[in-house]
Amino acid sequence: MNIKIRSVVIEDYDRIYELWNSTEQSRRAMNPVDDSRDGIERYLKRNPTTCFLAYMNDDAKNDEMIVGVILTGHDGRRAIVHHMCVHPDYRRQGIAGMLVRKAEDALRKEGISKIFGLVFKDNNEANVFWEEQGYTLRTNLNYRNKSLNENVPQGE
Repeated sequence: MNIKIRSVVIEDYDRIYELWNSTEQSRRAMNPVDDSRDGIERYLKRNPTTCFLAYMNDDAKNDEMIVGVILTGHDGRRAIVHHMCVHPDYRRQGIAGMLVRKAEDALRKEGISKIFGLVFKDNNEANVFWEEQGYTLRTNLNYRNKSLNENVPQGE
């Protein structure tokens, strides 16, 4: 399998959205505003060098087949992994690790020294993956959020 990594551009949106919908966990993490085409376009404009996708050439369609994506961004101090997804048919082949390393390298180049991500507590597979990547569990913090848009769910 010849996996390649490149930066995400807004023209990838429809295929990325399709990828996100291939897994229950990713569908759970999306909201209709921030993960809309407009929302992702805003995100990519703010984070043009830290978002990547993994793809294979699909010779039959003369196109790329997207098998994974990571969206990371930062505020100048700290970075966050906002979305990471690998298609279920392509898991356990090192794709997620490749994406994480690429994003971490890009963030280091921008002077970022700390990154975090949010993972659902009941997503055991993802929690094991992130632990294997060196991401430790913080138990001394409470994650709080507030929706500023009535179309964005508050969360549990």
